[in-house]
Amino acid sequence: MKKNTTIVHAGRHPQQQMGAVNPPVYHASTITYPTIEAMKAGEKKPFDGVRYGRFGTPTSFALEEAVCALEGGFRSISTASGLAAITGSLTALLKTGDHVLMVDTVYYPTRRFCQEQLKRWGIETTFYDPLIGADISRLMRPETKVVFVESPGSLTFEVQDVPAIAAAAHAGGALVVMDNTWATPLFFHPFEKGVDVSLHAATKFIVGHSDAMLGIITCATEELWHKVKSSVALSGVCAGADEAYLGLRGLRTLAVRMRQHQDSGITLANWLGQRPEVAKVWHPALPDDTGHALWRRDFSGACGLFGFELTPCPEPAVSAFLNGLEHFGLGYSWGGFESLIIPTTGSISRTVRPWNAVGPTLRIHTGLEDPDDLIADLAAGFERLGHRS
Repeated sequence: MKKNTTIVHAGRHPQQQMGAVNPPVYHASTITYPTIEAMKAGEKKPFDGVRYGRFGTPTSFALEEAVCALEGGFRSISTASGLAAITGSLTALLKTGDHVLMVDTVYYPTRRFCQEQLKRWGIETTFYDPLIGADISRLMRPETKVVFVESPGSLTFEVQDVPAIAAAAHAGGALVVMDNTWATPLFFHPFEKGVDVSLHAATKFIVGHSDAMLGIITCATEELWHKVKSSVALSGVCAGADEAYLGLRGLRTLAVRMRQHQDSGITLANWLGQRPEVAKVWHPALPDDTGHALWRRDFSGACGLFGFELTPCPEPAVSAFLNGLEHFGLGYSWGGFESLIIPTTGSISRTVRPWNAVGPTLRIHTGLEDPDDLIADLAAGFERLGHRS
């Protein structure tokens, strides 16, 4: 099936649900057994079928089946949040004495987890330049067990050469874990590029309505899936029934939403690139972006999340620009139907080399509003910025 058809049909089994189009919400914790023999048989394979609410229900299984079909892995695991998907995967794949290579442009909570939690467990993290490509082999050690990629990178949107990094990682005996939230399963196919474990903050585009916390882990092989699933289950982390249902609801419209996010985002990025107040726009789909060639090679589309840098101006001017916006909310998440904008000056963390921006930096999530209205809103914001500069 084509991706658009898979989105509509994957994970749906109406014949098992009295003909219902959508899988129902199973609010279930305790599962009873008809006999003690059946109970003992279930203990031998706790992840096969419905055994206990924490291990999964038909609702979460439907979501996992659908996402896995889109990504092309062996099987998926639903978690309580995107961060739970990240920490659950790293916890499952690393132990004391191991070493992880972490991209320097990673989502900040992932960086903090490495610097605090993994460090306490005796796991060392080395941050690497997102543009290192095959040269990452120079950083590999015998104890390197995971190479983590996130492409494009958080806040500044550098595109990584994932196939080259994966080849070097595998040659050194390490697994490749990817945060694929930006591209979604539609626009980047991780397992075709050498990734072993793909993660999504499903809170973002998969849910799509800013009303549920959800994470998804998809593994390339049965062995990896069982290892990660066992660890996640042991930690007690699972997705709620209602959240899994909302993830399924959002998934069904992912293709049409992503097309509008993409088209409107590129429209806004091009418009911002022509503004005298803007020094740089970071959007991989723009031809003059430094990551454009890799994006064209490896991705089939782009979402509406991107960043930009203003020409030097005082902080009160930036506040005036942001505070009067009508169609852009000031919020830290993204992926919903509504447009968002946040200042990122001071939030960009780097270990490999200092981050230098001449002017203030911001990040936009382009929602589903008419792009003409969004442009008019930003234009009025630039008028306010000019009056305060």
